[in-house]
Amino acid sequence: MISSVLVANRGEIARRVFRTARSLGLSTVAVYSTADAAAPFVDEADAAVHLPGNAPGETYLRAEPIVEAALRAGADAVHPGYGFLSENAAFAQAVLDAGLTWVGPPVDAISSMGSKIESKKLMAAAGVPVLAELTPAEVSAADLPVLVKASAGGGGRGMRVVSRLEDLAGEIEAASAEALSAFGDGTVFCERYLAAGRHIEVQIMADQHGTIWAVGERECSIQRRHQKVVEEAPSPLVERIPAMRPLLFDAARKAAAAINYVGAGTVEFLADESGEFYFLEMNTRLQVEHPVTEETTGLDLVELQFAVAAGDRLPPEPPPTVGHAIEVRLYAEDPQHDWQPQTGVLHRFEVDSSVRVDSGVADGSVVSPYYDAMLAKVIAYGTDRSTVARRLAGVLDRAAIHGVRTNRELLAWVLRHPAFLAGETDTAFFDTHGVGEPADERAVRLAALAAALADAAGRRTGLPSGWRNLASQPQRKSYRVGETTYDVEYRLTRDGLVVDGDIRLLASSPTRVVLEVDGVRRVFEVAAYDGLVCVGPISLTPVPRFVDPATRVAAGSLVAPMPGTVIRVGVAVGEVVKQGQPLLWVEAMKMEHVIAAPADGVVGALHVEAGQQVEVGAVLAVVGEDV
Repeated sequence: MISSVLVANRGEIARRVFRTARSLGLSTVAVYSTADAAAPFVDEADAAVHLPGNAPGETYLRAEPIVEAALRAGADAVHPGYGFLSENAAFAQAVLDAGLTWVGPPVDAISSMGSKIESKKLMAAAGVPVLAELTPAEVSAADLPVLVKASAGGGGRGMRVVSRLEDLAGEIEAASAEALSAFGDGTVFCERYLAAGRHIEVQIMADQHGTIWAVGERECSIQRRHQKVVEEAPSPLVERIPAMRPLLFDAARKAAAAINYVGAGTVEFLADESGEFYFLEMNTRLQVEHPVTEETTGLDLVELQFAVAAGDRLPPEPPPTVGHAIEVRLYAEDPQHDWQPQTGVLHRFEVDSSVRVDSGVADGSVVSPYYDAMLAKVIAYGTDRSTVARRLAGVLDRAAIHGVRTNRELLAWVLRHPAFLAGETDTAFFDTHGVGEPADERAVRLAALAAALADAAGRRTGLPSGWRNLASQPQRKSYRVGETTYDVEYRLTRDGLVVDGDIRLLASSPTRVVLEVDGVRRVFEVAAYDGLVCVGPISLTPVPRFVDPATRVAAGSLVAPMPGTVIRVGVAVGEVVKQGQPLLWVEAMKMEHVIAAPADGVVGALHVEAGQQVEVGAVLAVVGEDV
């Protein structure tokens, strides 16, 4: 019997497992890094054990101190969550050797699927369709494009698309280096690349008595950097090709049976528009996107994990899938700037309670550079797909997310896109359709005006700030959104607000401004923080009237877009470079970012070296004119 469980993870998934554990009457134990000391999941656990350090390699990727923490806190089971050590066979064995219950699949099953190269051979032997593996040495021009993939791990790490044979060696080297850093194994392989494939996966649940469920399929085709951002159940492609579902389920059950699988797992396939599909990998753990399966089946997959670990039998058949569910991953990142992750204080996080929100953050949470940039998963369920998509987009619009840039606007745009609504959701979605539309110019200007009026209302004593008996110079305020600066000019006179356009001020306070715009009354909720003003979903940075010269950087300076680690320097001082040429590589929040030359020129200075930690805004290099 399990009475107390340690979750060897952090953030959203730790809170998710704790929620089910509490409902089952289990006590909970957290482990936490120094950076996570004030995180919500730590407070929600009945007991917590500190893992000194910040980086995953110092904390959540160290099996020995985690097992020691479980024993010290009196836990009798360990749930790995997803990521980190969740698919590490040695960790699972260490848990079992300590006399603890492992809430996961058998060690041998984890080992079997741990190498993508070996797992594909196993699946082919079991009759599961696979894409032919190509060794790097045998790739020819006829095979292009190919996908270079890490044999160990996933999540888009160690993956490169290669379209030119002359680029293959360099991309293999880069993918291998990234895989070695992320998973401790630099082995890579190649396979044929389907540029516009569909990512379809089947949820597996198996008990210790031979019953294997295929619990519905999910589609996770909308991805960035080979990482999923929108997931749904059931799959629009499978719904369109009904004969595909039984074949998928049969292949998934064969995959599980071939390795004597027990517990929750996911068999992932790459499919084309005709319904042909090929085995990608099997994730021997719970998936990030498991909530859409729960919403459409009524199951609690974590509860089933505990039951199977305790030796319980599953019923002969799983419940049917009913309705439709869509999940979006809310990331602290900037899609308009190469998906750069964002760090800082999340002043406010509030999402409408009409949908399910699995989050790792709360008001005041600090988004650090050490871990994945996902803040939360927002999941909507309903009877039909279009209604669910529309409702989820509306919830995202109304969410109050203050403090860090997120992909919220992009997600709402995807959910409303005609191609998405038509079920045309292949893995090249962003390549085909772009990454959203620019901010509505008029909406931003109205938000900037509301921000200025709210600021004036907060400073008024008696008469409104800027009020003059005889109107003279206008009040001026500037705000920045992205790289664009918006200047606001207004006058408050006896006759009211004077501003360009048909706009009347009806009421104002430091937190709320009511304007009549072209005869339509509009309300603007305003929240001001140090260096940030949020007006509805629009975040504005106040521009100071006078800039400290010491804060300026020299022309041609390349600055760090986020805190992180310099993992590679590709140039030397004095080297001639071309615009767009990669100069440095910075790793932050489980993603690798290229710092490229802004123009043709000569590298005049290098201020960093490989392995060095850098803060946001730090000058990394300077590129001067080629003289």
